[in-house]
Amino acid sequence: MPPPTNNSYKPSCPFCAIAHANPPSRTLLPPTAPPATPNPTPSTPTPPPPTAHLILSTPHLIAFLDHAPISRGHVLVVVRGHREKLGDVRVEEGEAVGRWLGVVSRAVVGAVMEGGAVESEEEEEEEGKDGDGDGDGDVGDWNVVQNNGARAAQVVPHVHFHIIPRVGDVPEVKARSWTVFGKGQREDLDEEDAGVLVRRMRGRIQKEVERVRRREGAEGVRRLLGDGEVVGGEDGRGERNGDGDGLWRGTGRRSKL
Repeated sequence: MPPPTNNSYKPSCPFCAIAHANPPSRTLLPPTAPPATPNPTPSTPTPPPPTAHLILSTPHLIAFLDHAPISRGHVLVVVRGHREKLGDVRVEEGEAVGRWLGVVSRAVVGAVMEGGAVESEEEEEEEGKDGDGDGDGDVGDWNVVQNNGARAAQVVPHVHFHIIPRVGDVPEVKARSWTVFGKGQREDLDEEDAGVLVRRMRGRIQKEVERVRRREGAEGVRRLLGDGEVVGGEDGRGERNGDGDGLWRGTGRRSKL
């Protein structure tokens, strides 16, 4: 699939490369399903592609683990089209951000709060059976941070939102500045733990969609996923007709872009 030729794609932008290499997914499948992999194009030589641990891929958004997280489970929610600042975001893209940001936030923080890394997928499945019930309770605390321009600490000039889980004791008032505006010490991403977190986060997104269904009914789910009838998936409620938003599914391993 060739990259877009309009101003929604910038070849030098790493977030554009991730978005282009991972097309939208419109089917709700188990997090352990085989990942989709882009077809190579040998006739068009390209530099080594970036990699990303994806948890969501929709027509307007992608979400993946930050490669240098401030806290465990630090996730970026990125507008798929190349928009340098928030004021450049199209209305339909902004609507998608509004629909998904809360859902992804709860999924991310809930996954982190499940505990440490597990040794196998089987152990993780057993752990999930004893999870948080219907999932309607408070999942924990987190920052959502969005920067615009170099003076505002934006590193990649492509609109993205940081979801930064805050786990542990509440700091004393004099020490709370480290949580303001998403501040914190960055560390290298632990690849093994990343695979665990991605599987949990994808599973949690499924649970959050069902939470929307319980709270707001089928109409709430339709509005979350976008236009189109919800018709597919294992339980008959996952896949949609139309061009609305959907979920990325995969093994939880890092996607080679």
